[in-house]
Amino acid sequence: MSKQIKICILIVIILAAAGIGAIFLLQNIHPDGRIARIYHHGECIETIDLDQVREAYEFTVAGENGAYNTIRVEPGRIAIIQASCPDKVCVHMGYISDSAAPITCLPNEVVIRITGKDTDGPDAVAQGGIPLRLDTVFGIFPVQVN
Repeated sequence: MSKQIKICILIVIILAAAGIGAIFLLQNIHPDGRIARIYHHGECIETIDLDQVREAYEFTVAGENGAYNTIRVEPGRIAIIQASCPDKVCVHMGYISDSAAPITCLPNEVVIRITGKDTDGPDAVAQGGIPLRLDTVFGIFPVQVN
């Protein structure tokens, strides 16, 4: 391998490591707090400020035909600990404490999403403020979604 190729590979590795490190650092910064929003059938049924929780507690979201999800809230984190769904993917997701990925129970239509305190409304993409350019994301033809 030539020296130029080695340098290019090294630069790519350094940039990738820096990008991954930045993602991990930024996803755990919550300047405006962490709010857990629990949705059932698409409607927000509970809002919990995870930064204000001092003691752990549990509650159950009941659905049709005996469906249920038991949710455990602890200081700074939240999880579904029991569910009536057959696959229990929502239970196996464990605790979440940031907005990286929501907990979702598709059979019972329960979603737990963590957001900041001032994010009740639609985001900029939903409002049409930021065009999505697929060519910059996937390197394909330009498409603008409004």
